Parts: sequence; C-alpha cells; structure tokens
Amino acid sequence: MTSPIRKAVFPIAGLGTRFLPATKASAKEMLPVVDKPLIQYAVEEAYAAGIRQMIFVTGRTKRSIEDHFDTAYELESELEAAGKTALLQVARSIAPDDMTCVYVRQPRALGLGHAVLCAKELVGHEAFAVLLADDLMVGKPPVMAQMVQQFAEWRASLLAVQDVPREHTKRYGIVSGQQVAENMLDLSGIVEKPAPEDAPTTLAVAGRYILTPGIFAELENLPRGVGGEIQLTDGIAQLLRREKVFAYRYQGTRYDCGSKLGFLQATVDLGREHDEVGADFVAWLQEHALA
Repeated sequence: MTSPIRKAVFPIAGLGTRFLPATKASAKEMLPVVDKPLIQYAVEEAYAAGIRQMIFVTGRTKRSIEDHFDTAYELESELEAAGKTALLQVARSIAPDDMTCVYVRQPRALGLGHAVLCAKELVGHEAFAVLLADDLMVGKPPVMAQMVQQFAEWRASLLAVQDVPREHTKRYGIVSGQQVAENMLDLSGIVEKPAPEDAPTTLAVAGRYILTPGIFAELENLPRGVGGEIQLTDGIAQLLRREKVFAYRYQGTRYDCGSKLGFLQATVDLGREHDEVGADFVAWLQEHALA
C-alpha cells in the first residue's frame, strides 16, 4: 500500500552546542547510539512509514551527513574484495535503492519554523513529515508509521505529543484541545515553552509532525517569536485558525538525545537490546550491579 506521505523533512542545521566539544567540528546528528548515528535512526523511521524522499535542511558543518547517505565506493570495494559480505550489506543498506536524498541549506539560524520553510520548494503542494533527529523515537510500529496511519484517516496536520511533568513545560510546545478518539485530540491551542504556572496542559509536542502545505503560508508571514526565531509552534498556532490540527499520543519511547542524559539513556537501552552485543552488555551491567 502506498503511503499518503511521500516526503520527510529533517531540520539538521543546528550547532549542537549542548554537546561541545564533541560537536565543534562534527554534526550532532552523526553522534552514534551504539552503532548508528542519530540521523540514521530518524531516516529509518521515516522509511518504515513508507516515505521515500528524504529532505535534509542542512548547514555549513553538515557535509558528513551527505556523505553518510551517499555511496562509499572505496569502502564497498574494500569490503567486497575482503569477502566481508555482511558488512558490505550494512554499508549498502544505509540508503536503499528506492530512497532519494535531497539537500537544501538553511543560510541563517532563524529557528525550526525557518528550517521547515527552507524546504518549501522541495515539498511542493502536499502534506509532509518533519522528524527531529535529536528525538530518538522507539515504537512498534515505528512512531512515524503510527502517525501516517492516523493521517490516512484524519487528513489533517498531526503532532506527536506526550505527557511531561508540569515543571518541564517550559522546554516544549504545549497543546490543548478536546479528545475526539483514543489517543487523538482536536487542537484548540498551542503555545511555545510556557512557564509551568501558565501551561494550559502538560501535553508536550515531541519531535514528529505531519503538516499540510498550508503551514508554509503561515511561516512566511510570521513575525519572529521566542529568541528572535521563526517558531514552528507559532506557525501551527496560526494554521489552527484556518485548518484542523490534531495531536496524537504516540505509542513508544522518546529519548531526548539533544541532552547528554537522554543520549546516555538511549545508548544504554538500545545497547541492551542490540542483536550483536546486547547479551554481553546486559551481563556486564549485572556484573557491575548496574542492571
């Protein structure tokens, strides 16, 4: 069955300052969790949802991401000559033959809304997904696949949301609305990073979106918001005045890999489940009274 969402946007132009010095000369999205970089987890999630065109909104220091999804002829030749067929398959599986990767620069750091707007000409007049690689999402089925399924039914913009402690509302976009189905809310409002005492709910937007092309007109006419940036949250708030927008309580686990703690948590949890090293890693944790 063909996915109703064909294109995914990955805003990857951020500087990753919370991971300095590791990100001084390297893209934060290339930080590995066990044996795959963060950006690959996000791309694999989109691919599992039936999406085949990956649009990367990049910056000056992100060339390694383009190289990662390109063909590495020298590496493949060396692996093939050495008879390392399993590793050769791993290298080739990073970018399947039916997947297209395209890149556009975000010339100035003007926020997530601006990054999405940079993809306008590549997206065209169709609904599209947005995945933030900082948020490593683990779900069965994958979170974006869950959202694509919901979009096929509701045919409107859709935000992944989760409950957070009230004291954490100042870190997220926070939504409010009326429940219209299991795990689905018809939004009445969204606000960027409200103080705990001002937050209308504790439902926070996670790093997964499906947006209609109407978002582009809103972003183009949006004044700069928090931090002098063009906020995607503000664009969605404006879109709400013209279109239905829904929030979906996804089934799965989110790791905030933009933070050191979330990155470490993801590394431990995914390391424990890894086909190759998981059993030995769990044994080591147990030996050191860590599991």
